[in-house]
Amino acid sequence: MDNAALYRLMAWLSPSYPVGAFAYSHGIEWAVEDGRIRDEETLAHWIGGIVHFGAGWSDAVLFSKTYACDGDAAALGALNAFAVALAPSSERHLETAAQGTAFVKATQDAWPWSGVEDIKASLGAEIAYPIAVAAAVHGHGIDKAPAIHAYLHGFAANLVSAGVRLIPLGQSAGQRVLAGLEGIIDETAGAALEATLDDVGGISVLSDIAAMQHETQYTRLFRS
Repeated sequence: MDNAALYRLMAWLSPSYPVGAFAYSHGIEWAVEDGRIRDEETLAHWIGGIVHFGAGWSDAVLFSKTYACDGDAAALGALNAFAVALAPSSERHLETAAQGTAFVKATQDAWPWSGVEDIKASLGAEIAYPIAVAAAVHGHGIDKAPAIHAYLHGFAANLVSAGVRLIPLGQSAGQRVLAGLEGIIDETAGAALEATLDDVGGISVLSDIAAMQHETQYTRLFRS
């Protein structure tokens, strides 16, 4: 991977990229209130399960399959419709669609690529986040393998940040959690490269329930 590709991945998957990722906890806010996440160890276990068996895994597979569409607008449109339909709750739907749509807008404005207008039109008004990132990665000719790895790191880092703020934990504890996820992220990214759409899905059911419970949580700092 050349320096230009690395630069783009660092920019697009940075917490400062304007997709609003800081506003979503992926159900962690409810899990903290319910006592299921209460310290460094339980946060690491929760996020590791999401990456390996839940939305992280499904997103990685969708990312890989989007890249394989090779810029075909019709194929991307069908895959995006599938990805959006997979959201198990209203807040998960908001989380992926709002971030994906914001990502396409920001990237089109600052980092346009050939064919982006046709791709954006085919994706419609709601764009799943992994579809959006993968389409830009392919459009810029960035290798798929490191891009999936970077995507999962960004996903996990945002959840760690939410946990640090909610429990709360110190910054060093948050970094230990992220460091401990390195192996899981590497394994998940590697497996996603060989996966098919039949492999999409997961068993992190409690995370999905947490997202649903968050919809009616009395006091909320996050949108999911």
